[in-house]
Amino acid sequence: MTMRFSARNQLQGTITAIKLGAVMGEVILALPDGQELVAAITRTSVETLGLKEGDAVTAVIKSTEVMIGKDE
Repeated sequence: MTMRFSARNQLQGTITAIKLGAVMGEVILALPDGQELVAAITRTSVETLGLKEGDAVTAVIKSTEVMIGKDE
């Protein structure tokens, strides 16, 4: 099944690690340009999606706020 999202910020990556806690999980993705993205999602979501290291996934980012910083 193919799904389209209204969120335009979609990043393709590969899961390099998953750190599970009692309630939450940290899913670490390697992006094609070598950068790393960390997503905090529920443990239930990790298990329901069957996520594992090496999986190719899409991170969909939908936010009402984005902060930008610059060195002084």
